[in-house]
Amino acid sequence: MKGILLVNLGSPDSPNPKDVKEYLGEFLMDERVIDVPLWARTLLVKGIILNTRPKASAAAYQKIWWEEGSPLIVISKRLQKKIQHKVENYPVALAMRYGSMTIKKGLQELVDKGVDEVLLIPLYPQFAMATTETILVLAEQIRKTHFPNIKITDFPAFYNNPDYIEVLSNSISKHLEGKTYEHLLFSYHGVPERHIFKSDVTKSHCKIDGSCCATPSSAHEFCYRHQCLEVTRLVAKKLQLKTGTYSTSFQSRLGFDPWLQPYTDRTIERLGKQGIKNMAIVTPAFVSDCLETLEEIAMEGQEIFHEIGGKEFTTIPCLNDDDPWVELLSKWIMNWAEPSIAERV
Repeated sequence: MKGILLVNLGSPDSPNPKDVKEYLGEFLMDERVIDVPLWARTLLVKGIILNTRPKASAAAYQKIWWEEGSPLIVISKRLQKKIQHKVENYPVALAMRYGSMTIKKGLQELVDKGVDEVLLIPLYPQFAMATTETILVLAEQIRKTHFPNIKITDFPAFYNNPDYIEVLSNSISKHLEGKTYEHLLFSYHGVPERHIFKSDVTKSHCKIDGSCCATPSSAHEFCYRHQCLEVTRLVAKKLQLKTGTYSTSFQSRLGFDPWLQPYTDRTIERLGKQGIKNMAIVTPAFVSDCLETLEEIAMEGQEIFHEIGGKEFTTIPCLNDDDPWVELLSKWIMNWAEPSIAERV
């Protein structure tokens, strides 16, 4: 029997500093998030970050926490429920890479329903060490240890899938309808530059020099930077955006190592200083709104823009559980489960 496991990032169980500290500890101790030797990661995370950051992070979570719980979890559950309705013959489970909704629990839920073949869908459009790769590696470890009799098929990154680009573009267009804006900023979650070099299967193509991402290469299959820039390019083409009216940036940097640039906060500030009074921002590295989109972008980003003299700051929601996104995911699932009837979904 076939089943589907949707996997997103995760969330603390509550915005309480204790729960946030536990969540951050698991997240930041992941060797694919902070990819330094264990001793250095332990010193940094347990010796410094977890003694300083949980209180501030908890305050940020408290700003965006919904009555039903974590926005990311609530939205993901809504998405799961809608997809289950669409693909009713195939169990759909939901898991998170970090936190209490573990991948092991998600797989166990499917196995208990008789599933022995799983389509694992990381809910990230682009491939990255700290997102897709860590999910796939952990899922395979869990499968080998606890569920050796099941087969897992990994759903690939869909950043350049024409149907995805159309759904994303239509969503952006819908939320900008009637809005006046001078610049559309595509903000993606940042990663350290070394992650790009580590993911380069050619070991020579990626140079982050302004041209490598536009030069065809097998490295692009696992290059997060290329895939982000490609989403911007494809959406801009779809929406017929004029050169100079849109740009790409990267948010959420941590530590002092070089991260992908330009940085979102500095880009917002620069746009304001250049005289932009009305701007919009979209976050296509996420399919579900979360702390980074609701607090860092919608609140902090807006504050930066207003402080520099900007007026209208329009934040475009993620795809969340919008019906076109549900339809597309369901179509992909049915194409895997029953290719002959996929078009009927």
